[in-house]
Amino acid sequence: MKLYLYGHDYKYAAEQMMLSLYPSERPEYPEGKPEGDRVELRLSNGNTYTTASCRLVLNSVEYKAKSSVKTGLMIDDISRDKLCSRIIKTAFYRAALRSGHKQPAWGMLTGVRPGKLFREELEGKTPDAALKKFISDYDVTEPRAILCRDTALVTESVINSLGERDVCLYVGIPFCPTRCSYCSFVSQSVEKSMKLIPPFMDALMQEIDAAAAAVNKLGLSVISIYMGGGTPTTLTFQQLDRLCAKIAECFDLSALREYTVEAGRPDTITVDKLRTLRAHGVDRISVNPQTISDEVLNVIGRRHTAADIIQALEKVRKVGGMAVNMDLIAGLPADSAEGFEKTLDTVIALDPENITVHTLSLKKGSRITLEGSAIPSDAEVGKMLDLAQDKLRRGGWAPYYLYRQKFMSGGFENVGWAKPGSENIYNVCIMEELCSIIALGGGGSTKLISPAGGRNIRFFAPKYPAEYISGIQKTCSDKQGIIDFYSKESKK
Repeated sequence: MKLYLYGHDYKYAAEQMMLSLYPSERPEYPEGKPEGDRVELRLSNGNTYTTASCRLVLNSVEYKAKSSVKTGLMIDDISRDKLCSRIIKTAFYRAALRSGHKQPAWGMLTGVRPGKLFREELEGKTPDAALKKFISDYDVTEPRAILCRDTALVTESVINSLGERDVCLYVGIPFCPTRCSYCSFVSQSVEKSMKLIPPFMDALMQEIDAAAAAVNKLGLSVISIYMGGGTPTTLTFQQLDRLCAKIAECFDLSALREYTVEAGRPDTITVDKLRTLRAHGVDRISVNPQTISDEVLNVIGRRHTAADIIQALEKVRKVGGMAVNMDLIAGLPADSAEGFEKTLDTVIALDPENITVHTLSLKKGSRITLEGSAIPSDAEVGKMLDLAQDKLRRGGWAPYYLYRQKFMSGGFENVGWAKPGSENIYNVCIMEELCSIIALGGGGSTKLISPAGGRNIRFFAPKYPAEYISGIQKTCSDKQGIIDFYSKESKK
């Protein structure tokens, strides 16, 4: 789509709204006189108001809209950029709706964390008043706004439970039995990289030492451990034992409130592994079917059946002591609203403590995108998510965290649902950026959050196992950044 910007250079705001409204389009910035289908976005600054205007041309028909904000509210560069971006997106959005574009489920919101905006609305208001204002400000549909309200209230409760020195620990194991067709995570199939696991484990031991030295020196409290990937249970029970023992040896876990391990692939779950994890205090585990349809499982490249999922869950319950999360994906190839409902009913009957309902995200590196696989329509995905909301609420689950991603089918969302008291603190903390996440392992992304707010930094470990192994010395030395960050914060 051709974008013409006048009086500003807010390309990111324009592109965000374009991708939200017209996900198949890509931005172009041609020179010369505007022509053809296009969007013209102007920004004019006045003493009283700053106004954004949009001229949208589709099939030679013009649609115009404006949005304004009081200039006096722009007290610095940060507030100016925030407010100007907002009115530019609003003008674009209004023009699109005048052209006949259907109202998106999330209205004019384009970010991944709508809960942050809702919490701003909550300041000084009742939840119901904030809900009305949120719908009015962003044209969000009522069902999505209610989701946002409910998860924002959970976030507020987690915020009130956190101390200034609390952190979460993430351990990334970038190996899987096979690669799913929808996946764009950096993970190696063990069929091709089994030989990399032992040196990866050796390197990870070094990084644990380095991270623990920084955390212990600063007196930070680890309140949550989340082991993800990839699929951590791709490791043998001996390797899992070594890893968990190393974490317990190096970190003070006396303040630990939860310990989660993703065992997403049922074909990697054994009783020996589960007993090993439970012996080390793991009290939450993910058994992720994504779907209960054998046909869909085969299409997405999973080498297990629906029966295998049931058997894996039976093993977890036999070992005991671990809350269960089960992930589902709405919009998978070969699925339908009727098929998704069968999956949902089966999972509800299994009664896990958590059920996470994802919307398929069409990532550039996934096989679905590369091969152009046929997927359910946006309307069909919407039916799936509506079914999930209705059935899960009636079944006793409540939404506790949500986030959005680029290129999601229908522009919808991912939502974590929990039985009362079984909310996963890590998911809330990472999605709402409530505290620092100290990451270990291949592709680990450490994010340091200022307790005072307004400042955070990130640094990354190499993505691929071979690069992680060869670059482990630098990854370990990067942990000095944790000390530097908190030392600066303590001086404020």
